[in-house]
Amino acid sequence: MVHQMGLYEEYFQAIKEGKKTVEVRLNDENRRKIKVGDIIEFIRVPERNETLKVQVSELRKYDTFEKMYKDIPLQNFDCEGWTMEKMVEGTYEVYTPEQEKQWGTLAITIKY
Repeated sequence: MVHQMGLYEEYFQAIKEGKKTVEVRLNDENRRKIKVGDIIEFIRVPERNETLKVQVSELRKYDTFEKMYKDIPLQNFDCEGWTMEKMVEGTYEVYTPEQEKQWGTLAITIKY
C-alpha cells in the first residue's frame, strides 16, 4: 500500500541524502494504517514539486516524543548532537502536546 505524506524540505533532503532513517509522526488514524513493507511517498512542502518514495522497515509506538527520542539514536533523525529539550520543542512546533497525549507517537523506520 502507498501512503502520501507532506514533509518539510530540510527533512525531505535529509532522507534523500540517507542521513535520516526514522520519520516521526503522531500515531493517528492515518498512521495506524501503515504496515511494514508499505511505501510512503513523501511530498516536499510547501512547494509540492518533488516526491520521494521510501519503504517502511519498522514501526515503533511510544506514549511521548521524549520516550521515542530516548530510545532511538538521535543520528537516525539527522539530529545528532541535539539536546532532548531541542528535540521535543522542535517536535512541538509541528504537533501539540494535546495531540501527543491523544494519539501517542510513531517512529517509522524507512529505507530509501
